[in-house]
Amino acid sequence: MGMAVGGSDEYNSEINVTPMVDVMLVLLIIFMIVTPLLQEGVPVSIPKDMRSPAEDADITKDTSVIVTIPDNNTFYVNKDPYPLDALGEKIQTLMKDKAPEKRIVYIKSGVDVDYGKVVEAIDTIRRQDIDRIGLVADKRKND
Repeated sequence: MGMAVGGSDEYNSEINVTPMVDVMLVLLIIFMIVTPLLQEGVPVSIPKDMRSPAEDADITKDTSVIVTIPDNNTFYVNKDPYPLDALGEKIQTLMKDKAPEKRIVYIKSGVDVDYGKVVEAIDTIRRQDIDRIGLVADKRKND
């Protein structure tokens, strides 16, 4: 199917894509130049596909201290609910007979809990002279 050359009275039903290609190339160049300028913030090297460390066997023992935060206003020490201001006294009571290397508190937090609430719990635990705090997460399933 050839194109008609010269002037004719018939309508041309073939699509001329040259102007569309020109516009697309100009838009591509604009996006290539503007995109690096839009990135803000501090550049951070994010770990690539890290595997979780080995599971701590002490977390399943009855003598371990686990602080559970299911929502923003509820704190549990093992299975008993405590307000945030009484959390430190309870942890100190549970840890008084343990050796310094065995003084570990594990924190389990719900997905919807604010980061600030977890930090408040960690600050309360640290005020009891406990430096070893474990954050509990689900084990990653093998793909």
